[in-house]
Formats: sequence, structure tokens, C-alpha cells
Amino acid sequence: QVHVVESGGGLVQAGGSLRLSCVASGRTDTINAMGWYRQVPGKVRELVAAIRSSGLYYADSVKGRFTMSKDNADNTVYLQMNSLKPEDTAVYLCNAGTVVAGLYEDYWGQGTQVTVSS
Repeated sequence: QVHVVESGGGLVQAGGSLRLSCVASGRTDTINAMGWYRQVPGKVRELVAAIRSSGLYYADSVKGRFTMSKDNADNTVYLQMNSLKPEDTAVYLCNAGTVVAGLYEDYWGQGTQVTVSS
């Protein structure tokens, strides 16, 4: 099993920046990909950014503003969010996808609230 914990959310004015962190623990050797999602009440959970074996992915809505990075030594991924907009307000969740014996499984953190004021 894998356990992921997010931190770094908060309240920021439009145009500001925040840096989210996600630390993975447990069977980190089974992690195949990690990603950041965001959830707004009443809307579908949205994939914001991901690091996969095929490379980095960004949603069109955050390209050029958000940067995802990974520190393998600490099993930590980061999401640097710049030029934040009110529409970026959401709960941001970290996801770790693992592959064990050919079976894929998702692990989620509890989420961290990001609020961008106009």
C-alpha cells in the first residue's frame, strides 16, 4: 500500500503563487505515476498535472502557469502554481497510481484547499 499526504494550500489573491507538496510513503517502489487533481463541488474531478513514465502532463487550463516536479530522494512531488486565478479555487488532491502483479490501483490524499480571491 501507498500513503500520500498533501500540504501547502491556502488563501491567496489573484495573480499570486502557492506551492503544494505531496509526500508518498509505504510501497513507493510500486508507484507508476503521480498526479495532482482538483475538485470543485458539483463538478467532475479534474486532472491538473501528472508525472508518468511517458513524461509530464498538464491540463490546458494550467499550462504555462503550473509546474509539477518530483524529488525522488524524498518521494515528494510538488505543484508550483503561479499567476493564480479565482477559477483555480478547489480542493487539490494528490494521486499515486501503483502497479502490482499487473494490477493498477489508485491512492489518494485527503486534499488541500486552495482559495484564490479576486
